[in-house]
Amino acid sequence: MDTEAIKRSFGGSGLRCTPQRYAVMAFLMQHNRHPTAAEISEAVNRLNPRSSRATTYNNLRDLVEAGLVREVAVEGRAARFDARSMRHHHFICDRCGKVEDIEWYDVPRPASCSLGKRILREYELIFRGLCTKCAPRHASG
Repeated sequence: MDTEAIKRSFGGSGLRCTPQRYAVMAFLMQHNRHPTAAEISEAVNRLNPRSSRATTYNNLRDLVEAGLVREVAVEGRAARFDARSMRHHHFICDRCGKVEDIEWYDVPRPASCSLGKRILREYELIFRGLCTKCAPRHASG
């Protein structure tokens, strides 16, 4: 996504394009490794030392709420962030916490669940296990 596309995505979502917010989004678009908020803050600060950690966290919250960024919750670890716009699922390694994208598999959208809730916005599958780097270590140890 180029500069103008990022600015248009902000406008379409009702977000102002501040230099700090742009830096966060640009970083996420360039790095699809699902960084944590702390990693994003550190990287953005290398480019623009005026960005406080709180500003980065607030911008991430705004981007998630606007639907431009997805927060991937990793149980027992820091949340990770993903700006890949194409629908996809995730694989989370239980040992190292690495988050990987998995191709979208069309799963029937549940109209409701047994608790009386309706899924209105989105859904995804999260696969858990050991990544290719951790699996061999687990088998031998």
